[in-house]
Amino acid sequence: MSFSFFKPSRPKTPLEVVKATKVSLMALDIKTVVEVKALEKAMEEIEKNFVTMRCMLSGDGEVEPNADQVLQLATEVCKEDVLILLVHKLPILGWEARKDLVHCWSILLKQKVDSTYCCVQFIENHFELLDFLVVCYDNKEVALHCGIMLRECIKFLSLARYILESASFELFFKFVELPTFDVASDAFSTFKDLLTKHLTVVSEYLTAHYDERI
Repeated sequence: MSFSFFKPSRPKTPLEVVKATKVSLMALDIKTVVEVKALEKAMEEIEKNFVTMRCMLSGDGEVEPNADQVLQLATEVCKEDVLILLVHKLPILGWEARKDLVHCWSILLKQKVDSTYCCVQFIENHFELLDFLVVCYDNKEVALHCGIMLRECIKFLSLARYILESASFELFFKFVELPTFDVASDAFSTFKDLLTKHLTVVSEYLTAHYDERI
C-alpha cells in the first residue's frame, strides 16, 4: 500500500509564492468577485500566501530565512508588479492580512540586489503608490497600517524627497488634526519623520517654499 499521500508538500519557490500572491490579490477585483463565498475564498488564499511570504522573508521562529530566497522574492515581487497590488488592495484586506503585509513591506524595502534597493527603485518608478498611501490616512480602517508603510519608505531619501515635493505633503496639515486621535498621532509621527530624517532635503524644501510658509 502506498503512503505517498502522507508526504509533506514541497515548499514553494519564491517565484511560486509571488505568482500565487498575485493571483489571489487579483481575484479581489470587484468585476471578478460576484459572490460572497468567492470573496471569502479569495481572502483565505491571500492570508495563506501572505503567511508563506512572511515565513520566507523572516523565518518561522525555528528556521532562519534563506538570504538567496529573500532576494529572489524581492526581485520577483517587482518583476510581477505585486507591490502595486499590495498597496492598492490594502483597504479591502482583512486585519491579519494587513498585519502580515506591513511586516513583509518593511523587509522587502531593505533588500539590495547588487547595489540597488530593488523595491525602492520600483516605487521610484511608481511614485503614485506613495500618494495612495498618504491619502489612506483618510480611511481610519487602514490609516495606521499605511502610516507604518510610509515611515518605512521615508527612510529612503528619494522617497522622502518625493513626498515632500508632492501635493500629497500638504495633506499632512489636515491629517494631523483629524478627530480620530490614533490616526492624527500616527500622521504626526510620519510628518515628523519627513521633516527630520533627511535634513539636507528638508532644508532645500524649506528654502524653496519659504515664502509659502511665512
